[in-house]
Amino acid sequence: MAIVLGPNQFGKAEVRLVHVDRSTPVHRITDLNVSSALRGDFTDAHLTGDNAHILTTDAQKNTVYAFARDGVGEIEEFALRLARHFTGSFPWITGSRVEIEQYGWDRIPVGGAGHDHAYSRAGAERRTTVVTLDGDEAHVVSGLAGLVVLKSTGSEFWGFATDRYTTLPETTDRILATEVTARWRLTGLGHDYGKLFTSIRTILLETFASVHSLALQQTLYKMGEEVLTAHPEVAEIRMSMPNRHHFLVDLEPYGLDNPNVVFYAADRPYGKIEGTVARDDAPPAGPAWLTVPGFC
Repeated sequence: MAIVLGPNQFGKAEVRLVHVDRSTPVHRITDLNVSSALRGDFTDAHLTGDNAHILTTDAQKNTVYAFARDGVGEIEEFALRLARHFTGSFPWITGSRVEIEQYGWDRIPVGGAGHDHAYSRAGAERRTTVVTLDGDEAHVVSGLAGLVVLKSTGSEFWGFATDRYTTLPETTDRILATEVTARWRLTGLGHDYGKLFTSIRTILLETFASVHSLALQQTLYKMGEEVLTAHPEVAEIRMSMPNRHHFLVDLEPYGLDNPNVVFYAADRPYGKIEGTVARDDAPPAGPAWLTVPGFC
C-alpha cells in the first residue's frame, strides 16, 4: 500500500476590504469579504517542507488590497481579475478560486435625501460570487445569502405523511418565513453582473410573495423556475431555505383566544429545505459550482 498526496489548495480566507469611491462628492462604499485559494504543484511543500512553489497567503491578501486601489467594480469582475492574476503568476500555479461576499450599506436620510457620505448597515444580506479559474477556463457562480423573508398568510401545510411520532397539526393558514441562500451558475462570461443580480433578486422576492404556498419546497421550485424563465444565461440555480417556524401561542391558560395573531418565533431546530432548479440542456458544471458552500 502506498500513501500519496491527494487534491490540495491553500489561500487567504476572509480578507476584509472596504473601498471608498471618492470620484464625486457623493461617495460610494464597497464592503467586501474576499477569500482566495491556489491550486497547482505544491507537492514538495507537503512532502519535504520545500516552500519554493508557495505564493504566501500574506501576498494573496496584499494583492486583494493592491487590486482595489483603482476600483473594484462588480464583484464577479473583481474576482476574475484576481483569479487570472494568481493563475498567471507562476507556471506551477494551474488554478485559483476566489470567493467574495459583499455587504450592503444604505445612505442615512437627512432632510429627506440620502447623505453623501454617511451610511447605516443594510442588514445581514450579502451578495456573493465564486470564481474558479482552471487553466484558461473560467467559471462564475453568483448569488446572495442572508435574505430573510416572511409572509403572514398565503401559506398552507397539510396532507403530509404521519407516523407514531408526528405531532405537527395540519394548517391552511400559517406564517411562512425563511432565510434565502441562492447561487446561480452562469453560462459564459461578460454579463452585466450587477443588472443580473438586481433582476434575479427581484424575481426571487416577487415570486415568494405572490405564490400561494402549499409547501416551502413548492415555493423554492417556483422561485427557481421564474429565474430560469427570465434569464437564459442562468444554467441552474441552487437554493437553501431553512424554515423559520412561527408557532401559534396557546392563550387559553389566560382566558384568551388566539385568532392567528400571536406567535412564538423559534430559531431552532428548523426545517432546512434545499433544491436545484436546472435546464435539462444546461452545459456541464465547472469546479466553481461543485465547491459551492452549503450544498451537497
